[in-house]
Amino acid sequence: MRIYEVRALSQEDLQKELEAAYKEALSVRFRLATRQLSDTSQASKVRKKIARIKTVQRERALLEQQS
Repeated sequence: MRIYEVRALSQEDLQKELEAAYKEALSVRFRLATRQLSDTSQASKVRKKIARIKTVQRERALLEQQS
């Protein structure tokens, strides 16, 4: 998910995406630990997705404080 796609989401959708990303990260960690994960770069992709979502949430929170 690209940053412009994340910014287009509503606050509720962002929260749902964040929860789904955390679940995906947990799943990826377990599959990585049990050596069932074929694409080892998937773990870093999920972490970056979580970071993008949290960044947009923080940007919006700061904008609300300024207003």
